[in-house]
Amino acid sequence: MLIRPFVQHDLARLTALTIETFRPFYEDHFRPLMGEVVFANQHGDWRGDYREQVAELHDPDLHRYVAVAETGDVVVGYVAWSVDPARRNGTITHLAVSAEHRRNRAGTALCEHAFGEMRALGAEVVEIGTGGDPFHAPARALYEKLGGIPLPVAVYYRRL
Repeated sequence: MLIRPFVQHDLARLTALTIETFRPFYEDHFRPLMGEVVFANQHGDWRGDYREQVAELHDPDLHRYVAVAETGDVVVGYVAWSVDPARRNGTITHLAVSAEHRRNRAGTALCEHAFGEMRALGAEVVEIGTGGDPFHAPARALYEKLGGIPLPVAVYYRRL
């Protein structure tokens, strides 16, 4: 597996990978749990939201970066991060690995790559957020394995 910097040609594949990765969360978990009103309000156009977000992830002038993992010519995943030089703080904003390449250390390698890049840019601390629901359990396990300390946070939604 090779980890390399993002190039503009990657955009369509990374957008599709993001939508493919998080579809089960939005459609199979969040929508049934919250109901249609809350779902529509919070994430009704989640695919469109990701199309916009992924297009803005890599902007070195704004201290935002993306690295892509590939095997041969196949993109297997990516990690996006940002760095706040003044605070010496980094944040992993997105991590997506294709279903067929999960559990093969791709996520670990991508995170460790991002950590190294953040260190090189002066970051001393990294923040990684994820959900507390069953869908995100593998991400929580990965981040804890990488030495992250979980901070319990509760978010509540209610239809008015």
